[in-house]
Amino acid sequence: MDGPAILVGHSWGGTVITEAGVDSKVAGLVYVSALSPDTGETTAQQYQGFVTPPEFVIDTQSDGFGFIDLAKFKAGFAADTTDSDAAFMRDSQVPINMSAFGTTLTQAAWRSKPSWAVIATDDKAFDQRMLQHMAKRMGAKVTEVAASHAVFMTQPKVVADVIDQAAQVASRKSK
Repeated sequence: MDGPAILVGHSWGGTVITEAGVDSKVAGLVYVSALSPDTGETTAQQYQGFVTPPEFVIDTQSDGFGFIDLAKFKAGFAADTTDSDAAFMRDSQVPINMSAFGTTLTQAAWRSKPSWAVIATDDKAFDQRMLQHMAKRMGAKVTEVAASHAVFMTQPKVVADVIDQAAQVASRKSK
């Protein structure tokens, strides 16, 4: 890109933008019901002291890759979607290597970049206190919306508006 970029991460993708966001072209970070470890922390450490709602279960296979439990997928991930949308997301899951949750971050872009957090208040993938704790620690501008973890599908305008706000801030700073 020629100009500044806004990185957007959902769920575990927040870990990715936290680590990658230190690039000089990154002007801001948008966390969409996302994790935000600090330097020297792992993604798994974000869960310490919090209780994941019982609706969200990751089944780890013998090869170390995990899928969201098929029977609980809609309740845990996409409660406010249609049955057909939830079934599509459930059936098209890409497994995650669970060892990624144990990788220690070497940098935390939110320490030096402006951050925004979209918090889905009906998210069953994370303890609500955990989402609030992470956003506060980052100093993120918070937007709360009644939605499940699939907030990007069920409340796309809210998510797009937050990304737009971040881009406007980045545009003003680059002038």
